[in-house]
Amino acid sequence: MLLLKPERAKADAPERPGDFAGQVRMQALRRTDQPGAVEVVAVFFEDGARTRPHVHSTDQVLVFLEGEGVVATETERRVVKAGEVVWVPAGTWHWHGANKGRSCCHLSVKPPGPTDWNAPLRDWEEW
Repeated sequence: MLLLKPERAKADAPERPGDFAGQVRMQALRRTDQPGAVEVVAVFFEDGARTRPHVHSTDQVLVFLEGEGVVATETERRVVKAGEVVWVPAGTWHWHGANKGRSCCHLSVKPPGPTDWNAPLRDWEEW
C-alpha cells in the first residue's frame, strides 16, 4: 500500500509568513500535530531574505534544494548551497535564509512543537 501523497514544492506558493525579512513564500507539504510525526515545509527566499532569529523546541533539519543560503547560530555563520543539509538542535538560537545577492529554497523538516520568535536579534540586523 502506498502511504505517500506525491507533492511538488511550488515556487509560486501563496503563503507569506510574518516572521521573515524580505520576500519569502512557504508551502506546507505536510503539517501535523501527531506525536512522533514530522512536518515538512518548502521555504522560498528571494534575494537576501531570511528568518528572524528564533528557537525551536525540537530539532530541525534544513535541506537546501536550490540557490545559496546562510544558516547562523550564536557561534557560527555558514554559507549553504543546493544539495547540502543542516541540522539545528532543539533550543538553538538561529536564523536562516538566502545569501546576499542570491535566492534559495530549502525544506524545513521537524517534529511539531512551538517556536520562540521573540529570540534576541543580536547581530541579525547588521547582516
